[in-house]
Amino acid sequence: MSMGPEGKPDLANSSPEGSESENQTTEGESQTLENNSPPSEAKSESIASPAETEGGPPTHSEEAYKKLLDDKKETYDRLLRKQAELDNFRKRMMREKEEFLQYAGENLVREMLPVLDGFERALRSRNDNVPEEYYRGIELLYRELNEVLSRAGMTEIKTKGEVFDPHLHQAVETIESADHGDHEILEEFQRGYRFKNRLLRPSLVKVAVPPAGDSTGPEKSENESEDKKE
Repeated sequence: MSMGPEGKPDLANSSPEGSESENQTTEGESQTLENNSPPSEAKSESIASPAETEGGPPTHSEEAYKKLLDDKKETYDRLLRKQAELDNFRKRMMREKEEFLQYAGENLVREMLPVLDGFERALRSRNDNVPEEYYRGIELLYRELNEVLSRAGMTEIKTKGEVFDPHLHQAVETIESADHGDHEILEEFQRGYRFKNRLLRPSLVKVAVPPAGDSTGPEKSENESEDKKE
């Protein structure tokens, strides 16, 4: 920049180069400001939320909400059913395990019954030519075996003098008798046994029945009363 005669800057004679340099400085500063300026509206629009792009705030339809509740309830009900099935399965397994442990020796006791029958037949059919000590030994073995099986849970079924029970007894012979009660057991052919609460085998028995002409039904009682009135 040139100076005038009075010491003042001569604007008219100043060189254009100075102004150009000043313009370049101004342009550089403006460019720097532009680079440091915040993102434009176009960029802000490009990162806008999908709901704003669609044109409104997000909304939940009533049908979608109801369907979500139904799915939740169905899932909860299914979970409860599976839990109940699992509990029932555990209880059934525990019950089967206890039952197995309780009746574990049933098959063994059942297989020993023919041995008891053999001892009983030997004791019933005694021979005078056989020494008495022999039968005493058999009776001792029979008693010990019976005690062992009794401790395992075997019990004998009572027969003689008892009333016939089709759940415990099997009638192989019937005899008419007026001296005994109806369906009274007169004789036992084969002894029956139970293992705890289960029937191992029924007793084979002979049962008394009323004579054919000795009917004590209600019809005969009515006829007798009518005959007395006449």
